[in-house]
Amino acid sequence: MPVTKFTKWVKSPLDGLSMEELLDQISEFLLQSGFNDGYFDDGNPRSIDALRQAIIEKLAEMGRIPQSLLEQWLNDPTDGDAQKLSDLIDEAIRRLIEEGWIHTDQSQEGPSAFDKSGEGFEDDSAGSARFELTGKSVDFLGFRLLRHLLGSLGRSSFGRHETAHFATGVEAYQQTKDYEFGDTLNLDISSTLLSAVAREGLGTPINLEYSDLKVRQAEYESSCSTVLLLDTSHSMILYGEDRFTPAKRVALALSHLIRTQYPGDSLRLVLFHDSAEEVPMKELARVVVGPYHTNTCEGLRLARRLLMADKKDMRQIIMITDGKPSAITLPNGRIYKNAFGLDPMILEETYKEVAICRRSGIMINTFMLASDHHLVDFVKRVTEICRGKAYFTTTVNLGQYILMDYLKKKVETIH
Repeated sequence: MPVTKFTKWVKSPLDGLSMEELLDQISEFLLQSGFNDGYFDDGNPRSIDALRQAIIEKLAEMGRIPQSLLEQWLNDPTDGDAQKLSDLIDEAIRRLIEEGWIHTDQSQEGPSAFDKSGEGFEDDSAGSARFELTGKSVDFLGFRLLRHLLGSLGRSSFGRHETAHFATGVEAYQQTKDYEFGDTLNLDISSTLLSAVAREGLGTPINLEYSDLKVRQAEYESSCSTVLLLDTSHSMILYGEDRFTPAKRVALALSHLIRTQYPGDSLRLVLFHDSAEEVPMKELARVVVGPYHTNTCEGLRLARRLLMADKKDMRQIIMITDGKPSAITLPNGRIYKNAFGLDPMILEETYKEVAICRRSGIMINTFMLASDHHLVDFVKRVTEICRGKAYFTTTVNLGQYILMDYLKKKVETIH
């Protein structure tokens, strides 16, 4: 006679938590600046041990594991319940790998929990296994970040770019015009009939002529080319605040918005520090700050070249920075730096590049993450030259301001 044994069900900290939700919860860790104790780790490799700890700390923050278990795990992860917790997190990380959210460098992996059948060996470098985000996870994080930002704005749907130009189309607005050959036949029936009645008076049948035809105008939706200009100088993680991680989050959200809602638009990413370079959006999660100065002029110059090569109706630069320009590239290619005060030569070259952008029809919108008096004066001067907009904001509302600016396209300066 078959016998079935039942055991008591023990709730797991991961019950009801999908891998997508887990990624969303630890997004701050995944997108962190990567600059620790003043040393720049080129390539910004991520440690599996650091990922494991980030997941456990987030579970404790969410109330899925008691604080006492977290402290026990931090003291000795191989003791009793702490070991069971480690095994559970290792299983979650294995699922992240199998589902394509992260990938690991197998050549660097040490004695990991992912290979239960492998031969044991001793490794001098504990936690040497590294992971990187995949394109799938970067795209997902952009989607989630965009939802969070739009939710904070109170928006339930996406908008469209507004311009002062009109063209015949499908969406109906109050403006009407005489029909011209080539227009979409989006007839304004009432205006057309009133024109015929005004010409011939009331009566039947109504005699319509070509000159009576009126069409409704629809809002002209322009295509826009945007360069997101991110400051990666050392000051972005100084003074007890990480300003770079929020900027990365905004970049991912903006990228997802443009790709899914404005397929005719383009977004390119440029980092500026001692120099400047374009970085593919898929590499954004691995970008970190460094021990750099702020070469605003070179960043604007590269952004302008990229925009001029992109044939769009509108061209704009969204610059996110927290520091004064402290470097320029000399004609001989060498970098001139001055971190003390606002150097007149650096300012002059930066203003010249801003003026060139203005003459090229490029709008510069500056998001300043600082409120120093001299920096405010610098940003105001840039705004005057390019007739752009200046936003003096914080890391808390940076995302809301940038999305509001992109979605509404209103000409205003927020102080």
